[in-house]
Amino acid sequence: MDIGSKLKALRIARNLTQEELADRAELSKGFISQLERNLTSPSIATLTDILQCLGTNLKDFFDDGPEEPVVFHSSDYFEKIDHELSNTIEWIIPNAQKNVMEPIRITLEPSGSTYPDNPHEGEEFGYVLSGSITLHIGSHSHKVKKGESFYFKPDQKHYLTNTGKTVATVIWVTSPPSF
Repeated sequence: MDIGSKLKALRIARNLTQEELADRAELSKGFISQLERNLTSPSIATLTDILQCLGTNLKDFFDDGPEEPVVFHSSDYFEKIDHELSNTIEWIIPNAQKNVMEPIRITLEPSGSTYPDNPHEGEEFGYVLSGSITLHIGSHSHKVKKGESFYFKPDQKHYLTNTGKTVATVIWVTSPPSF
């Protein structure tokens, strides 16, 4: 690892001059310059002080692991088409089952439905992007139209149906993951 270049990049990202960083870390400008050019090596205590002045720590500084992705594209999605129930489920966050919540996009053809989900712990949230659906929770049914959302605790059997004449699309988020 090129410690000097990494320190310099952090310093520049914080809009600090070598002199300003040296003042904050109670070091000389010459020492900071030598560090950035890899002409000298700092002690762990000195590096810790410098990193604190730069708003980071040893663990994060030396972590060269891949960054977790934040933005996902349609090419990242996993899609499952259920011809029997006339629906398509897209897992729009890869490997979301390892997360606290699992967002999916469900497309329901007219007369389509999701598979009934048994009661479980957690929370459910949905937002209708297009069309309209009926949300079934136990013996109750709720009509939900485009632009409307739903939220409930899944302590009863629950599922969605599309009783309309057009395709319905829903973002459905489950916590913890259950799809």
